[in-house]
Amino acid sequence: MTSVGSTTSTVQQAETKPARGGRRANALAETLEKGASALIAFASTLTDAEWQSRIPRDGRKVGVVVHHVASVYPIEIQLAQTVASGKPVEGVTWDVVHAMNAGQAKDQDAITKEAAIAAVRANSAAAAAAIRALNDEELDRTMPVSLYADAPLTCQFVLEDHAVRHSYHHLAKIRGALKR
Repeated sequence: MTSVGSTTSTVQQAETKPARGGRRANALAETLEKGASALIAFASTLTDAEWQSRIPRDGRKVGVVVHHVASVYPIEIQLAQTVASGKPVEGVTWDVVHAMNAGQAKDQDAITKEAAIAAVRANSAAAAAAIRALNDEELDRTMPVSLYADAPLTCQFVLEDHAVRHSYHHLAKIRGALKR
């Protein structure tokens, strides 16, 4: 009798526990992967001169920006996971982001195409896996986010506005700078 009760209890727990990796999480992960793939495909065609070109109004080299996309995937995922876990994002401001980006640009000034592409490939795969691990309840969780003046935002918004769109945003800037 006890084993039957345990089985029933386990089944009930499984039914009430939110499913991981649902349709929405998978769609977000696929969108991130498509953007990363497009960035990788384009970056792979760049000449050495194009790789070293600076992006107008941004000032960073194309290669640095490709590596930048890779380097911030883990940070962007961490911010979304913070919201998903029910904790506010604190202390992240645009000044902090700009300082981090400037430091990364300096540190990665000589990044090779191969190393940057490998980093995009690895970090986008890890980011997509982390997104797929989220359930709908976590995607819908809303917490204050300091980057947006403590506005209450969903985990899904944080993902869409950062990790998911990041490669698309920078690919457009790179294409515009290189006029191709």
